[in-house]
Amino acid sequence: MAGLAESARWSWRVSMVFRTKRAKVLAVASVAGVAAALTVGLSAPSGATPVASHGSGGNHVRLDRAFIIVLENHSAKGVIGDPNAPFITSLAQRYGEAANYFGVTHPSEPNYIAMTSGSNWFVNNDDPANRFDHTNVVDTLEAAHISWDAYMEALPADPLADFWPSSAQPLYASKHNPFALYTDVRGNPARVAHIKPYTALAGDLNSGHAPRFVYITPDQCNDMHGGVTAAIAGHPETPCPFGSKNDDANDAALKQKADAFVKGAVATIMSSRAWTRHSAIFIVADEGDFTGNAVNGGWDSPAGCCDSPVLPKGDPDISASWPGGVFGGALVPAVVVDPSGPRHFVSNVAYNHYSMLRTIEDAWGLPELAFTSDHAQVAAMNEFLAH
Repeated sequence: MAGLAESARWSWRVSMVFRTKRAKVLAVASVAGVAAALTVGLSAPSGATPVASHGSGGNHVRLDRAFIIVLENHSAKGVIGDPNAPFITSLAQRYGEAANYFGVTHPSEPNYIAMTSGSNWFVNNDDPANRFDHTNVVDTLEAAHISWDAYMEALPADPLADFWPSSAQPLYASKHNPFALYTDVRGNPARVAHIKPYTALAGDLNSGHAPRFVYITPDQCNDMHGGVTAAIAGHPETPCPFGSKNDDANDAALKQKADAFVKGAVATIMSSRAWTRHSAIFIVADEGDFTGNAVNGGWDSPAGCCDSPVLPKGDPDISASWPGGVFGGALVPAVVVDPSGPRHFVSNVAYNHYSMLRTIEDAWGLPELAFTSDHAQVAAMNEFLAH
């Protein structure tokens, strides 16, 4: 398996040369398709139901606006149906739940990059100094003249500042703001202006220039991450210490705060001028639980699907005891709210963050970035949307 993993990594390094040099989007898609073909079978679903539908289907899906809300570090079984997350559970029961949806990998940062560029680019760490010189969703959206904005709760005055959560800035983590990590966003002030504080969301959605692609990142207390041990003025969600196990007092409080945030965000979206009967809200967690499992680098599960990375035995980004194989992000909660889509719908098709990105790409006729072009493994989530 280690040899196969090294081969897979090598094949993707070849394709990465093209993206690093900012090749044309179509050339990127072509190379991605070749690389994906080379890796078919290497990252087959690990504990996942085989993908059922791979056709583009984008021409048959109606999607006016896409809203993405990203939560943190919790498994699907720890959120959907949990008494501390009644609103998120109600959305899953009323609209659509992707019950076999995985994070792409561990830890957080590569998942945020994966869902906005179609690959984690060999990164399996949370270093805030990482930079990504790759074609991303901002490039494809702007090339198609589709508006976008990213809304970050507790965003610092400088949206490009690199932050580990710290005592000086405990609520914001730049690793949860993928747009600030792309070089072609950082170097373009007009693009940086689209990274906004969450407080701007309601006004923008009720203006005459509401974006079509909306990306929302709650703060460290409201996204279920935790780790804030002191109260912060103006933030009633603080403090929010880490939980030690599922539904202990701290973990329960994190879920309650995330549930309240999602309830407020969904209300803001649905009550705005921007909300239409053919818009959709995607609510996902980046990855599963952190339980201190040393073999998996601290993560409870490396289960994955749909082109999750295959990492070699003893990979230094994981642990010396890592046996090698698919290093996915585990099953995570994933809810799709489309007022014209199916109701009370649960799908067991294998999906991950690449699937969510591909769904939006296909609906809007955008080029499929990197692994989203691998139709053999990455399905669009069109079954959740109105046709």
